[in-house]
Amino acid sequence: MDIVPLSIDGAWEITPKLHGDPRGLFTEWYRHDLLTEAVGHPLDLRQANMSVSAAGVVRGIHFADVPPGQAKYLTCTRGALLDVIVDLRVGSPTFGEWQGVRLDDENHKAVYIAEGLGHGFCALTEDATLTYLCSATYNPGHEHAVHPLDPELGIAWPADAPQLSARDNKSPSFAEAKDSGLLPNYEACVLYTNSLRVPEQQN
Repeated sequence: MDIVPLSIDGAWEITPKLHGDPRGLFTEWYRHDLLTEAVGHPLDLRQANMSVSAAGVVRGIHFADVPPGQAKYLTCTRGALLDVIVDLRVGSPTFGEWQGVRLDDENHKAVYIAEGLGHGFCALTEDATLTYLCSATYNPGHEHAVHPLDPELGIAWPADAPQLSARDNKSPSFAEAKDSGLLPNYEACVLYTNSLRVPEQQN
């Protein structure tokens, strides 16, 4: 398993080793020890979700208040999707930037995103199934969204006519979320994730 940091601090791409033969396939899509080594602290698993989407559906951009925020470990178990990470942390060197990673049921890659980062995805196939592990349970009073089609973010969604939920379609723009103080603070996010580190890995 290869765990490689992405260009946005706090996000990693995970490529598992695939073991296949005429009978089928086996792979380790999550390893607690290897992720802890790469990230610097263990994933405190509190909830596991599965989302099934039709082709062209766009979900996001979602994020949660920090602390505690919600770290996510995501993989596509059926079909294909473009997973998108957005740096919504005010004060971050990559604030406002986004990065996309294709997840599908052939390469079985995964993505890990730290607390404070925004997340969304676009289904590339019918019944695209996203399975993800979360570090915190759903808390509607502390979870928010930024409009995924905001031109200021400029996300290149691979859909001619993106389909959004009513909630996502009513989400504030990036600028509105920033001006209202809704977005996470980069320094607070870093301090929080550092507090999760095991003693020998603390700064």
